Amino acid sequence: MDTGPLVKNSPATSGKYAGTARQNIPSARRSRLNRFSRSILRQRWLPAAFLGSFTVAALCFYGVSVPDIAVFATYVALGLALPGVLVIRSLYGGARSLAEEIALGLALGYALEVLAYIPARAAGMPLLVLAWPVGTYTLFLIVPRLRRHWRGSHRRGVPLWWSWSIALTVAYLVAWSAVAFYRANALTWPALGLSNVDASFHLSLIGELKHHMPPTTPGVAGEPLFYHWFVHAEMAATSWVTGIEPVVLLLRLAMLPMLAVLVVLVGTIALRVMKTRFAALLAVVAAIFMAAPSLYLGSNGIFTWGGIQDAAWNSPSQTFGAALFAPVVLLLVEILEGRSRTGGRWMLFAVFLVALMGAKATYLPLLTVGLAAVAAVEAAKNRRWPRSPLLALGMTAACFLCAQIVLFQGARQGLSLSLLVLPAHVWRDLTGQADPPALTAAIGLILVYLMSWGITWSGVLGLLSRPRLLARPAVVIMVSMGAAGLGMALLFGNQALDQLYFLRATFPYMGIVAVYGLVVLVRATRVSRVRVASMAGVGLAFAYLIPLACGVEIPQPQGRSAVLLFLPYVVLLLLVGATAIALIARRGAAGFALTLSMAAAMGLPAEAHARVLSVTHATTRAEPAGAPATSTETAVPRGALTAGRWLRDHSDADDMVATNGHCRWGYEADYCDGRHSWVSALTERRVLLEGWTYTVTNWDRPQPGHQRKATEFWDTDRLRSNDQAFLQPSRESIRRLRARYGVRWLFADERNTGREHGIANYAILRFRSGDFAVYEIPDDPR
Repeated sequence: MDTGPLVKNSPATSGKYAGTARQNIPSARRSRLNRFSRSILRQRWLPAAFLGSFTVAALCFYGVSVPDIAVFATYVALGLALPGVLVIRSLYGGARSLAEEIALGLALGYALEVLAYIPARAAGMPLLVLAWPVGTYTLFLIVPRLRRHWRGSHRRGVPLWWSWSIALTVAYLVAWSAVAFYRANALTWPALGLSNVDASFHLSLIGELKHHMPPTTPGVAGEPLFYHWFVHAEMAATSWVTGIEPVVLLLRLAMLPMLAVLVVLVGTIALRVMKTRFAALLAVVAAIFMAAPSLYLGSNGIFTWGGIQDAAWNSPSQTFGAALFAPVVLLLVEILEGRSRTGGRWMLFAVFLVALMGAKATYLPLLTVGLAAVAAVEAAKNRRWPRSPLLALGMTAACFLCAQIVLFQGARQGLSLSLLVLPAHVWRDLTGQADPPALTAAIGLILVYLMSWGITWSGVLGLLSRPRLLARPAVVIMVSMGAAGLGMALLFGNQALDQLYFLRATFPYMGIVAVYGLVVLVRATRVSRVRVASMAGVGLAFAYLIPLACGVEIPQPQGRSAVLLFLPYVVLLLLVGATAIALIARRGAAGFALTLSMAAAMGLPAEAHARVLSVTHATTRAEPAGAPATSTETAVPRGALTAGRWLRDHSDADDMVATNGHCRWGYEADYCDGRHSWVSALTERRVLLEGWTYTVTNWDRPQPGHQRKATEFWDTDRLRSNDQAFLQPSRESIRRLRARYGVRWLFADERNTGREHGIANYAILRFRSGDFAVYEIPDDPR
C-alpha cells in the first residue's frame, strides 16, 4: 500500500501546517477559557459573593472568630431578613429586586425584633424574641394564601453594573470601618480600654437591656434612662440568641448589616425619585461623601462632619435610626406620589414609626416638619386638604408625642434654644481659644456655615428649570427635612453638639435632591458630559488649591489674626461668584448648569477631600515636642476585663455593685471626667455610682461655665457613702451600703486604695486580678 503522500501531507507532520495545528489547540483552549470567564463574571451572585468574602476577611483580620461570624450571619439571615421578606411580600405588593426585598425585610426584621424583645425581656424570658420569626414561618407555611410568598416575584433586568456598584459601595464602608474604627478599637484588654470614649457607655446599656426591662441608667442606680435605647435592645436580643459577646457585636458586627440596608434603600429611594440608575448611584455616593467643604489645613470636626459612615460605629443609635428611617421615606414617596395607597403599606409605615420612637429621637420631628410642608403645598396646589399627607402627619405626630411622654418623659438631654453654641464650638476648634467669640465673629461663622451647606446642596437649584418638580411630594419632604435639620443645628445648643444629629439625619435625602436638581438642569440645557466633567474638575481644584494657597491652619497659631479664618471662604465666594457670572453671562442656562456642576464637586465629595487635606497636612507637620505618648500600661488598669467577667459569671443579674472608679482613666488629675462606664459594661450589672455624665439629671441641671462631663455628682450623701467604703472601710460604712442601697458586691480599683485598704476585714474577698479585687458583702458585715 502506498501511504507516502498521506503521511507527507498530514497536518500533524507537515512542516507547513504543523505550527498551525499547535497554535489552534491553545487558541481553542483560550477561547473556551475566555467564554468561561465571561460567563462567571456575568453571574448575578458574584457581587454578593465578593462582598461576603471581603467582609469575612476584614472581620477575621480584626479579631472576630469564624464561628461568631457564621452564627451572626445565620441569625441575621434566618432570624431577621427572611421572615421580614415574607411579611414585606405579603403587605408591600409590587415587584422589587432581590436586594431591595432583603434590605426592606431586614429593616422590618430589626423593627419587629425590638418590639418583640421588649415584652419578652419584661416577662423574664428573653429568648421569646424568637417567637416572631418562628411564628412568621409557621403562618406562611400553614396558610395557603401566604405560601406563594416563599417564591416571590423579583423585578427582572437589574443591570449587573448596578449590583456591582452597590456591592462595592458597601465594601467601601466595610473597608472604612476596618481602617477608621476596627484598627482603633480593639477587642482584647488592655487595648479595649482605649476604645472610643462612648464605647463603654453603649456596652453598659447593652448589658442593662440584656437583663432588665424597663431599663434604668446602669452607672447610677435608680437614675431613669431617658435615651433612645432600641439599638441596645437589638444587640441584647442578638446576644441572647447567638451567644456572641456584646463587645463583639458593638465594635465589629452589628452595624454592618444596618449600613448595607441604608445603602440599598437610599439607592432605591433615589431610583424612585429620579428614574435613572446612574443618577441614583450619584445620590448613594453623595450620602457617603457629602459634607460642608472645609477649606482649612488640619482637622476640623465641625465642618467635616459628613457621610453616613462618620457616626456609624460611634453612635449606634444614629445608624439604627437611619436604617429604620429609610423605609419610612421610601413608603412615603410611593404613597404620597400616588403609586399605591394599599393598607399593607400603611401598616408597614406604622410599624417603622413605632420602632423609630426609641431608635433615634431626631427623626420624628424632622419627619413631622417634612409632612407638614407636603400637606401645605398639596393644599395650596389642589385647594383641598390632602388625605394621605395629613394621615401620615397625624401618625407621625402621635408617635412623636408618645416618645416624648413615655420614653423620654420630657427630658431635654441638655438641648436648649441657643443660637451661639455652635459658633462657640467652631471658634474653639478653629482658634484653640477657650473664650467665646465676639458677636461679629459669631455671625461670620454662622454665615460661613450657611454658605458651606448652600454650596453642598446647590444642586437643588437645578429644579428651578422645571418649577413643577419643586412641588413633588418627594422633593418637598426631603428639602423641608434638610432645612429643618440645618435650622435645628443652628438654633439649638448642646454641650456635646448633639443638635448636629438633626442635620446628619438629612444627609442622604438632601444628597438625593441635590443630585436630582443637577441632573434635571443638565438634561434641560443639554450640556455635554465633557463640559460638566471639566467644571467638576474646576470645583475640585478650588477645593484643594484654596486651602493650600491661603494656608490657614487649624487650630489657628497664636499671634495670627482671627480675621484670617474667613480668608479661604472669602476667596471661595469671589472665585465661585466670578466664575458663575462669566458662565451665565456667556452661556445662559447652560452656564448655570456648569456653575452647579462646579459647586457640586466641592460639596458632594467634601468629606473625602477634607480627610485628604487633613492627612496631607498632618504628614508635613512635626509632632510637638513633649507630646504625651499613649500607653496601655499606664492609661488602662490591669485585670479589669478578667475581674469584670468573673463578677458577671458569679453574681445574679439583679445584684448591685459599688465601685470606687468614677472618672475616666487618665483624666482624674485636672478634673473628673465622669464618662466612666467600664464597670457596668464589663460586669453587666447595675452600679450604685460609677460615671454620671450621660444621666438626664446631669444634662438638665444648670452649670454655668462647666462642661457636663466635668460637673460634680449631685447626691453628695451617696457619693460620700460609696467612697468611704473603699477609702475608710469599716463595719458601719460597709453595712450602710448593704442596708441602705442594697449593694452586694464591691469592685475595687486598688490603684486608688492600695492593697492595705482593709476591706477584707468587713467583706469577703472572692476574686483578684491585676489592679482589681472583687468583694462580696455578707448579709451581716462582720
